Amino acid sequence: MNQHLTISPSQAADRLAIRELVETYAHCADRRDANGQISLFTADTHFAVYMNAKDPKPSQELNSREALAPVFADLNKYVATMHFVGQSTILSLTDDRGTGEAYCLPHHLTVDGDKRHLMIAALRYYDTFAKMDGSWLFAERLLYVDWLEGRVLS
Repeated sequence: MNQHLTISPSQAADRLAIRELVETYAHCADRRDANGQISLFTADTHFAVYMNAKDPKPSQELNSREALAPVFADLNKYVATMHFVGQSTILSLTDDRGTGEAYCLPHHLTVDGDKRHLMIAALRYYDTFAKMDGSWLFAERLLYVDWLEGRVLS
């Protein structure tokens, strides 16, 4: 655990901006704002999904901001989503680079006639952040799925 006996206003602002970056990603996902999500990444971003968090090989890997569009558009198959962002830890931070880990419990609702189904995922993101032109962006986002849960809703 980091001990912050003193922290500069600049460091505090960077930490807040990174937390807001993580939260904005979830907000854009729930609002189906794919362009907003895409804008949170560097042009040469690396995004990988590990559907099995214990498998060292990603199930999906993308290497540009533009390649993210179909991934984010895929959320449109759900009637609604709600991403609960849990703890978000900054692991390292310099003036223009940082790393962190964030936990998320996204809820995905599907409706088929009068049948409603909820899928909840337990996710961890390992992030690398880059500060570009005064704004923090995702330079790399590794998404690990720890487990999935399905529920039939009444």
